[in-house]
Amino acid sequence: MYKEDRLPQNAKEGILFLLIISIISVNTIAPIIMGLERGFSLENYFETLKIIPFMWVIVVLLVRLVAGPLVGKIMPKFVGQTDGFNARILLNTLLNVTVLSVLLTIIGTWVGTRQISIQPFQNFLHIWPRNFGVAFWIELLIAQPIARFAMKKLHARQKAENANS
Repeated sequence: MYKEDRLPQNAKEGILFLLIISIISVNTIAPIIMGLERGFSLENYFETLKIIPFMWVIVVLLVRLVAGPLVGKIMPKFVGQTDGFNARILLNTLLNVTVLSVLLTIIGTWVGTRQISIQPFQNFLHIWPRNFGVAFWIELLIAQPIARFAMKKLHARQKAENANS
């Protein structure tokens, strides 16, 4: 993606951006999906808290090793030179959430039930659209805007520091 103050400019900022998004996403999406699956209760929420660290590691690995490279190859086929920032972000979010929600519908079930089974495949068409919807709207309305705001503030501070030196 082209240089933009709302996006990371280097690897260090990329890690910060990923951490912000992944921590927000895992701490909101997992409890909501578990609540929809098992019912919303304190007991289910505390059960979800036990798996969040594992899910966070899995999400970060999937973003870096699978979704990021795959979306990076797909994006140029759909994005034109005249497409604006918001269009690019929306498409990028849509593609990333699609890839991750497909994988995490399966892997998340395995982690949540603490067993590898064919259950997520049997229920995939019932579960995935719901998981995608939850993840997409959390990413679009909460996680991504907060991470972009943090990048914008970071870059503004860097510019101010450079102007003062």
